Amino acid sequence: MSFPYRPIRILLVEDNQGDIVLIKKAFAEANIYNDLYICRDGQDGLDFLQHRGPYQTVPRPDLILLDINMPRLDGFELLRILKNDPPLSSIPVVILTTSESEEDILKGYQLQVSSYIRKPVDFVEFQYAIQKIQDYWFSIVKFPNSTY
Repeated sequence: MSFPYRPIRILLVEDNQGDIVLIKKAFAEANIYNDLYICRDGQDGLDFLQHRGPYQTVPRPDLILLDINMPRLDGFELLRILKNDPPLSSIPVVILTTSESEEDILKGYQLQVSSYIRKPVDFVEFQYAIQKIQDYWFSIVKFPNSTY
């Protein structure tokens, strides 16, 4: 696999510290060349994307990994806002959640999520899922050269 001239910028919007640790470890073990930014809830993620508060100079992410069950602003509401904001609507969003609910899956796709992935409970399976995310999003997909 060849790396782009810069790391892939990933925004992880996740409130569960255990899942954050697992995702960081899985990315490290998968050798994914990235800058990982972490927001702990949907409101924090929205502030990041709209350059509010401490996020005034952050770069535009290439990919958003989004949990749906979070405090303050849930993942679905954040997704709805993003997809209705023309400068942000082109950022691919992957829902990464424990929910297997058909209602949640349908709602995600109705809100234009790029992919819906259930978080595996087992670390080996979790690492496999992260590897597949890498294979698809970072080896095959082409991102636009856009900045804020």
